Amino acid sequence: MPTVLRQNGFRFFFYSNEHLPKHVHVEGKGGEVKIELESLTLINAFNLKKKDVRIILQIVNEQRFFFLKKWDEFYEQ
Repeated sequence: MPTVLRQNGFRFFFYSNEHLPKHVHVEGKGGEVKIELESLTLINAFNLKKKDVRIILQIVNEQRFFFLKKWDEFYEQ
């Protein structure tokens, strides 16, 4: 599971056997979310406060191109 970023108490990562669409998993503060990178769609969220989900979405929006680049580097080897 490559971790691509740690920020605000959250770990942003991919699983080693991922599938399309390109997405990132985020865990921290007792919960986890999965966000599709092209559209910034929240795919699922577990055990996180709405405030934390908003923070995560903001970080993913700011770092979206970084995450897309890391996805391509990892999965197009």
